[in-house]
Amino acid sequence: MAVALVGTSTPAFGGAAFAAEAEPETYTLTIRHLGRDGQPAGEFRDHVSGVFENGAEEVLRQQDASGVTTVRLPKGRYLLDSTLPTDQGTGGPVWTDWIVQPRLDLDRDTTVTVDARTTAPVDVRPPDGGARFLQSSMFVEVTHGGVTRSANVGNRSTNLRVAHQGPETEAGAVQQWYDAQWATDTGGYLLGQTFSGTRALTGLTRQYSAQELATLNIRGAAGPGSTGTALLSILPSTGTVAAAPRVLKTPGTATFLVTPERGTWDIGVTVPGADEAAPNHYSADRIAVRAGTTTTHTFDSPVFGPALTERPAVSRDGDRITANVPLLADGDGHAPWTPSFDTAYTSLYRDGVLVGAASGAAGRGEFTVPAGQASYRLATTVTRKAAAGATTRVNASWTFTSATTTGPTALPVSVVRFSPELDLRGTATAGSALRIPVTVQGAAADGRTRSLTVSASTDGGASWTRLPVEAGAVTVQNPPAGTDVSLRAELTDTDGNTLEQTITDAYRTR
Repeated sequence: MAVALVGTSTPAFGGAAFAAEAEPETYTLTIRHLGRDGQPAGEFRDHVSGVFENGAEEVLRQQDASGVTTVRLPKGRYLLDSTLPTDQGTGGPVWTDWIVQPRLDLDRDTTVTVDARTTAPVDVRPPDGGARFLQSSMFVEVTHGGVTRSANVGNRSTNLRVAHQGPETEAGAVQQWYDAQWATDTGGYLLGQTFSGTRALTGLTRQYSAQELATLNIRGAAGPGSTGTALLSILPSTGTVAAAPRVLKTPGTATFLVTPERGTWDIGVTVPGADEAAPNHYSADRIAVRAGTTTTHTFDSPVFGPALTERPAVSRDGDRITANVPLLADGDGHAPWTPSFDTAYTSLYRDGVLVGAASGAAGRGEFTVPAGQASYRLATTVTRKAAAGATTRVNASWTFTSATTTGPTALPVSVVRFSPELDLRGTATAGSALRIPVTVQGAAADGRTRSLTVSASTDGGASWTRLPVEAGAVTVQNPPAGTDVSLRAELTDTDGNTLEQTITDAYRTR
């Protein structure tokens, strides 16, 4: 019988992995395959993975009529999964029967039979009968003796059947998850479930109602007079998923209904750059969802400005100070991976004396400073080409006291976020009163602000009007249509650390 060895990630018996030690005890594994008609399967794919340290991993195929293959492997616990097709057209086999044996203890010559007739349908559907199926994926992880191995199947057809085979594993040793993706004219459905136990799944049936799902609205902005196409990725935060690409015409909104039981969700958005600039990528990770609720994320919309993420924006390790402040996070606080800008400059002063400067990277710099305690001022600027309502310049300056540290230590810096409700063009109605929520992030957050003043300018910063901060917001009387509004904040925290921050051309009126 002919056996085609497609690939190995860890050498089997006789390979380099065992050359330097005594030959391991090995046995022959024979696998018989039967199709849905009970006859020998002439097409199949086997994946055998040793669930032990340095366990061999083999992928086997066969095309003759016997439906049998053999392989010789070291003694141990194995995960076996076999996939059989039901249709062999000009496009090749359609893999629709998946049989998983999470526990195969190879301690003697062993024969197993993979029988497609043991499978049961996977039928997981959204409430919208008009939704278009895109693809599904199912993954299994098996853990034994501290070692984890995995197997998976992907399918672009709804004709998927699965089955467990063989003995049960130890309690909780099998982790399994299934994800199905459906498309609609306005977005789609992402239907995922997770399972844990001693067996792999035999079939899976679920008809979701709208009330069981959570809604994720993804809004993509575009500046005045421009349009584009954003690429979307919406995936569960845990577990591997075969993702179907999605697109969003900007400005616009895509709506996805997702399963809360799949856990938290990650969103990735790649938006086209303005004026032939490189595309910009944003992400929002570990978004918690709940059935019957709606969560909205808007990407690439003003006000663009400084934001603090979970990692320290400015830190000191020994006598080295590192700055990495996102200066052009969008209005929802999503920091772009590679923001587009024209110039960037960051400098650090110690007791009024310049320590060093860095250019070419927005909000970034690394500086070696003398040992001991001193007063510091960190200043940074980023500029980019004029784009209506899209922030053409950010200036930020922080003062703080710092001494030598024994390890990486966050330094007490803050930023101020402005979050007005703008349209997806990044504009606000001319002549109207616009309420702008003001949020403090960093060292001065959570009641640690001693003083905060906010000002606005409608002439590019030549003159400023102070705005009272009331109930966490300021109100701007918008100027005539086509005018850019700039915003400035000056802050002191309860320990005396300060911030001066200016966002030039924060938004535009229409």
